[in-house]
Amino acid sequence: MIPTAVTSDPPEIPRLKGRGTPLREQFFRLSLWASLAIGVVFLAGLLTYVVVEGWPRLNPKLWTNFPDIIDPSNAGAQSAITGTIWVISFTALYCLPTGVLTAIYLEEYADRDRWWNRVVEINIQNLAAVPSIVYGILGLGVISRGLGFGQTVLTAALTLSLLVLPIVIISSREAIRAVPQSIRQASLSLGATQWQTIWRQVLPAAVPGMATGSILALSRAIGEAAPLLLLGGLTFITFNPTGVHSQFTVLPIQIFNWISQSRAEFTALASAAIVVLLVILLVMNSLAIWLRNHFTRRW
Repeated sequence: MIPTAVTSDPPEIPRLKGRGTPLREQFFRLSLWASLAIGVVFLAGLLTYVVVEGWPRLNPKLWTNFPDIIDPSNAGAQSAITGTIWVISFTALYCLPTGVLTAIYLEEYADRDRWWNRVVEINIQNLAAVPSIVYGILGLGVISRGLGFGQTVLTAALTLSLLVLPIVIISSREAIRAVPQSIRQASLSLGATQWQTIWRQVLPAAVPGMATGSILALSRAIGEAAPLLLLGGLTFITFNPTGVHSQFTVLPIQIFNWISQSRAEFTALASAAIVVLLVILLVMNSLAIWLRNHFTRRW
């Protein structure tokens, strides 16, 4: 007689007794929310103060008139706004192609077993954390005085390019690395060369991440004042730059000059210039978000 198998319900998995979320986890979540609330409240307070303080000077005079120390009511920031556009434009011209090409080399061509490639990668990661004032000293000693470029738009653009170049390289590498290897393998298996694969498959897929990182890097550069003060960026200019060898001023330096004045009219003027700078940064960040959302591919 063959014994029949006796089936029984699986043993019940023991569960921890208790109701609700553990007290330690509740305290951790409460700490996170409190930290977030403190940061948001202080940021909202600062923005509100700046907008309220600068609201009377948010008029066309701010971007159509030049600075005026005698009469603050007619003073504007046209030279600073124009100088900012000049400096950031040439910063993008110098650092973006260099950063993207460096990222392509390190991700697609460099042999990671070679010691010099590892040294380059380590140095790039370390340079991304160097304070901006160090780049200002480097630009003053090497670019301004060593190369003889002087206190010009070219010097400022090259210095800011060095400042944001590690960020562009790192963000571009991450964007290239995010492209699946199957895309490369499929292209190579169909007879395409490595460069054709990179140009026609990898780069179009990596454009959203590369563009986002590049715009955010330029957003950091546009708000830098310390390195440009070291480079001799003038605080009072009543003309617009006409070329890369012209003297310049930018919005952060102009704001620094106005906020250091004793009269209350200059405080309102500086607050209005801060609002203009924040609007420029908001437009650049919005463009980065739009590019990322519009061109992102789902793999």
